[in-house]
Amino acid sequence: MTNEQIIFSNRLQLMNSGVIGTTGRNIVIEDSEGRKTLTKEPEEIHTYMEWKRRGYTVRHGEKCISRFTIWKSIPLKAKEGEDAKEKMIMKEAFFFKASQVERSEEQSKAV
Repeated sequence: MTNEQIIFSNRLQLMNSGVIGTTGRNIVIEDSEGRKTLTKEPEEIHTYMEWKRRGYTVRHGEKCISRFTIWKSIPLKAKEGEDAKEKMIMKEAFFFKASQVERSEEQSKAV
């Protein structure tokens, strides 16, 4: 599974258990056997670093709403004359929802 698939699957579980809400939009999900289901789209969740990359910061004191393992790229030292290589490992990540973040100071000034 890709990180996108892992995160989406967890978003659906979190929405169905009431931890996160929906975006208000409907989406069609197709399973491995081709059956299609219409469902609400779960709200977005991201890691601390992804929220930061998007120009937000997690508010002080907020606790993650969920944690689960995703793929992470680890750079490996390259020998002289070789291209840099990387290794993919499964690493636990901590996820936050939109109501737990606010625009970064840098982003607020830029707008």
